[in-house]
Amino acid sequence: MSMFRVLSACVMLALPAVGSSQGHQPSGHQHAMTDHAKHMAASQADARQLVKFPEPLRSHTLANMRDHLLALGEIQEALSRSQFEQASDIAEQRLGMSSLKLHGAHEVAQFMPKGMQDAGTAMHRSASQFATVAKDASVTGDLKPALAALAKVNQTCVACHAGYRLN
Repeated sequence: MSMFRVLSACVMLALPAVGSSQGHQPSGHQHAMTDHAKHMAASQADARQLVKFPEPLRSHTLANMRDHLLALGEIQEALSRSQFEQASDIAEQRLGMSSLKLHGAHEVAQFMPKGMQDAGTAMHRSASQFATVAKDASVTGDLKPALAALAKVNQTCVACHAGYRLN
């Protein structure tokens, strides 16, 4: 399974969509949980801090996160072809500090707790650092520092998704 698919699966698990209950009991050997029991199980299973955004910003933020995953996949593809400049450009333009205006970071940040803001800033900074390291790799040909820097970007994503979830 590609790293992109693994990351996609992680984000989809980290930001679960809230489905509607249809309220019917399955037949056969299965036993349905009550809505209350489902809610209690979900609450106990997910201890991340719930962050509430107004709906337009929530949708916008989720779309940005999906684009972050796409960007990570595109970066990995570029690295696999030794296209370090392309990997650097993708990282800076779509994930790095240069991408903050594109993502509407200022508008969204006001709804984030401080820790989530810090995690987001760490991700954007680490992506810009990766962009620099990837450009260096275009000169040295050494992929290892770029991979290590990209791992730090991923680690910042994982840390944020481990601590926070959107409503």
